[in-house]
Amino acid sequence: MELKITCIPGDGIGPEIVAEAKKTLDAVALKYGHDMKYTDILMGGASIDVHGVPLTDEAVETARRADAVLMGSIGGDTTTSPWYKLAPNLRPEAGLLAIRKALNLFANLRPAVLYEELAGACPLKAEISEKGFDMLIMRELTGGLYFGERRTTEENGVRKAVDTLTYDEKEIRRIAIKGFDIARKRKKKVTSVDKANVLDSSRLWRAVVEEVAKDYPDVTLEHMLVDNCAMQLVKDPAQFDVILTENMFGDILSDEASMVTGSIGMLASASLNDTKFGLYEPSHGSAPDIAGKDLANPIATILSASMMLRYSFDLDKEADAIDNAVKQVLKDGYRTGDIMSEGCTQVGCKKMGDLIVERIQ
Repeated sequence: MELKITCIPGDGIGPEIVAEAKKTLDAVALKYGHDMKYTDILMGGASIDVHGVPLTDEAVETARRADAVLMGSIGGDTTTSPWYKLAPNLRPEAGLLAIRKALNLFANLRPAVLYEELAGACPLKAEISEKGFDMLIMRELTGGLYFGERRTTEENGVRKAVDTLTYDEKEIRRIAIKGFDIARKRKKKVTSVDKANVLDSSRLWRAVVEEVAKDYPDVTLEHMLVDNCAMQLVKDPAQFDVILTENMFGDILSDEASMVTGSIGMLASASLNDTKFGLYEPSHGSAPDIAGKDLANPIATILSASMMLRYSFDLDKEADAIDNAVKQVLKDGYRTGDIMSEGCTQVGCKKMGDLIVERIQ
C-alpha cells in the first residue's frame, strides 16, 4: 500500500521527533510491505524565517494532496523569539489555526493512556492509578462557544460581554459519527458529555448523539454531565473509553485527562476532517530549550504516527506493532529524561527511536 504523508517538522524539537517517527513508520513499511512517500513542508517559525508568514498557500495545497499530515511542534520562546514581536496573525501558532481551517479539521482526538511502567508519575492515589486507563477524548474543534458571535458593549455605564454558544445538528452529527466509528476500533463505549440540564445546545447535542447511536448497536452509549465527568476523571478514569464532547468542554477535559497521566511527553493527538484525512501531532510544545540536544522524548510523535496508521489508513495491525513496541521499550526500562525514574536506563531521542524500531522488526 502506498501512503502519501506530508510532514511538518516545525520548530524547536520538532525536526528531531518527526525524524524518529518517520524512522518508525519506515520500519513498519518494511515489515508489512508498504511504501511511504514523504513530502516536507514548512510551518510556524520555520516558515516565517523563509517566507515571512507561518503558512503559505503552497504548503496548504501540498498537505491537501496527501493522505495524512504528520507534524512535530510549532513555536518558540515567547519572551525571546523575534517571531513573537510580529502581529498575532503572523506568529507561528497562526499557521496551525490556518491549516486546521483550510483542511476542515473539526474532530480533535486526544488519547490519555497511563502505562503500567509509568504509574508512579500519575498524581492520583495508588488504588486508582494501579488499575491504569486508556481513554480517548473526541472534541469538536470548529464550533461552539469559541466560534460563536461575540461582542462587548456598555449599557448605562456598565460594561457587558456576550459570547454565543451555537451548534447545528449537522455539526453535532458529524463529530458523533467520528466518535462512534473510533469507539468500534477500541472498547466500543462512548460517553457523551454535555450540560443538558441547563443548556439548549447540550439538549440538541444529546438528542442528535442518540440518533447516531441507533446506527451503532454494538457500541454502548452513556450520557454524563460535564461537571460529573470532571470528577469521574480523577475518581475512576478506568471507566472511560471514548469521551465525546463539544469544543469548550473538550478543551478543559482533555487537559485534565492529560495531567492525570503524569507525562505530557507520552501523549499523541489527531485532528480529522469528514474523510479519512487527518493531521497528527504530539500534545506537547516545541521545547526550544532542549532543541538540537538529543534530549527530546519522541514517543508522543511516534504514537501520533500510530494513530495515523489506524485512523487514516485503517492499518490496525501496523498501528498495534508501534504501540506494542513502545510498551515493550518502557517495560525493558528505557526512559528519556522527562520520564526517567530510579533503576531505569536514560537514553536520548535518537536512541529511543532506535529501540522502538528494534522491537518492531
